Amino acid sequence: MSLTRSIALVAALALVGCTPVGGNRYTRKEAHRSLQTLEQPGLTLGEFTMTRVVDGDTIRVNGLDSSLRLVGMDTEETFKHEEDRRDAEADWTAYVKSRQSHPRPGRISTPMGEVAKNWAKHFFEGVAKVRLERDHPKEIRDRFKRYLAYVFVQKNGVWLNYNVEAVRAGMSPYYTKYGYSRRFHKELQQAMAEAQAAHRGIWASGVKNYPDYPERFAWWTPRADFIDEFRKAGEGKDNFIDIGQWDAMNRLEAYVGKEVNLLGVVGDVRIGEKGPSKVTLSRAMFNDFPLVFFDRDVLGTSGIMQWKGEYVWITGVPTVYENKYNHRKQVQIVIDRASQVRLSHPPGLTPPTVGGSSP
Repeated sequence: MSLTRSIALVAALALVGCTPVGGNRYTRKEAHRSLQTLEQPGLTLGEFTMTRVVDGDTIRVNGLDSSLRLVGMDTEETFKHEEDRRDAEADWTAYVKSRQSHPRPGRISTPMGEVAKNWAKHFFEGVAKVRLERDHPKEIRDRFKRYLAYVFVQKNGVWLNYNVEAVRAGMSPYYTKYGYSRRFHKELQQAMAEAQAAHRGIWASGVKNYPDYPERFAWWTPRADFIDEFRKAGEGKDNFIDIGQWDAMNRLEAYVGKEVNLLGVVGDVRIGEKGPSKVTLSRAMFNDFPLVFFDRDVLGTSGIMQWKGEYVWITGVPTVYENKYNHRKQVQIVIDRASQVRLSHPPGLTPPTVGGSSP
């Protein structure tokens, strides 16, 4: 059993002593069987007992060792602090201005976040079980160990996709920051168009919500297009690897000494004073993948230092580095040409002329 799976199993077994709201005690045998299934690739996670609604895009179910990240949607934030609530009620314009982040639109608590939470509670009212499915068999968890899922609910004999219905109700835009939905792209597009045409939820006039959706779409769409381009180029090619997929490291190890194309989000950037510089691609907390730059000019020319939090497409050859002090081995890719780095093109950031060429 892998280290990741062992940690997850311990977390799941820790739930055994808890009796969920509206459910039976989750036994050790059930926890072990459930977790074995959850960590395997496949589209279906299974059916789970609903426990509670946290907010518009977060629910809790019995049998998972972590929360869910619902694919294709992202509702606005609920108020976590009373100070935010009071400030929003006193002067909405001033509140938004004081909480807005730069240069990228960020998350702030809004009254529409509360509306989305209440809408979700009503949607799931009386629901005993939900069915969870993935967008891609290999996309199991995100960087923060949350399961990536669509939530299906059976009502009047019909299975409804909560992610799509929340967008249709105007509780969320079609959220493409991490790529277009593979399975429900058209449904989510149509659901948002319907909500916008009917002025529902966040699309209604006069509501207190994020005022910068045009800026958000101008950021998300190029990212999604970039991811889509990588996916299409890699169809049928095993050396095209998304660093976020569950078997990414195994595949990189299998390609040691051979060229790969790697998609990931830039995490940390560390400039080496005496040794090489390192840029990590976000994979999982405390377990990111390193890109190594021995030439600082290549690092600067590639433009990757300015792309923290954004997607990059890397072409390179995986190698194995062994730490001379603790003898731990690590797979890495050495970047010795700026052309090995291809950057996504979000607005507000200007790709350099050299590093932006296609791999």
